[in-house]
Amino acid sequence: MAVQHGPDSDGREKAAQAPPGAVIYAVGDIHGCLNKLKRLHLAIRDDAATRRATRRIVVYLGDYVDRGPDSAGVVDVLINHPLPGFETVHLKGNHEDFLLRFLDDARIVEAWFMNGGDATLESYDVDIFGPALGEDRAEGLRRRFASAVPPAHLAFFRNLKSSHVEGGYAFVHAGVRPGLPLAAQREADLLWIRHEFLGSTADFGHVVVHGHTPTWHPDVRPNRIGIDTGAVYGGVLTALALEDEKRDFLTA
Repeated sequence: MAVQHGPDSDGREKAAQAPPGAVIYAVGDIHGCLNKLKRLHLAIRDDAATRRATRRIVVYLGDYVDRGPDSAGVVDVLINHPLPGFETVHLKGNHEDFLLRFLDDARIVEAWFMNGGDATLESYDVDIFGPALGEDRAEGLRRRFASAVPPAHLAFFRNLKSSHVEGGYAFVHAGVRPGLPLAAQREADLLWIRHEFLGSTADFGHVVVHGHTPTWHPDVRPNRIGIDTGAVYGGVLTALALEDEKRDFLTA
């Protein structure tokens, strides 16, 4: 675990603030990396114990599943072993969007598997090479997966939020479309947008905290902070800690 302190990479004054008396931890894309999530939870717990904040919030930015070794285990920890004493917010990522669309329409299986969905099915003990049981292969996989997902996990996926606001910060998975207020954003953009958002210097009304686009280190700009640091690609899993105007990074 590491904690980094200091000014933003562009050297500008940090204007956005967390709500008074609160500390917020935003967690980047997990992608089935259960061991890193467990270590980061310990780091968050230990860090929070050093702060005077009376309200503690952890916001998970989505992409809990796909690519990594234990998507089911990650979701189980988030549901059954939350950080004690913390409010929790679970946002929806584009990979959860893939999962839910597959449950409704088996025809997207190839696109999902190209983005790591096969690892998710295997984590739920679905034999992706098993017989189709009289159906076409995609529909057979869909039915086996639908039977394998525990009801609590399905409810978790279906109840994920698209965005969350705390003080001067807005939390989303991918980003926002420049020129639109948060309330007018399309969910597709919140989950999938990339270049139009990443290249924008617009004032979004809040500093946007996001994942989705991996970088080896947190990507801190005047209008956004990206914290997908490629945990599933051999990088670290990052949490951004926000208290008053202060920003720190924890990694595992």
